[in-house]
Amino acid sequence: MFGIGTHELLLILLVVLVIFGAKKLPEIGSGLGKAIRNFRQASTEPDEIDITPKGEKKNIEDEGKNA
Repeated sequence: MFGIGTHELLLILLVVLVIFGAKKLPEIGSGLGKAIRNFRQASTEPDEIDITPKGEKKNIEDEGKNA
């Protein structure tokens, strides 16, 4: 239904090259790669942020073992 062939890809790349220029393409690619990497990292990280200080966190874990 939505097949993109070789000719279509070449046409799209040519239009992008004409619009942005050859010097901007690496910057655009780098920015897109960083955005995708950050999105993947954010989607795999837990939603909660642990704000417990390190010393108290250890004490809380020790109390849980003793209970």
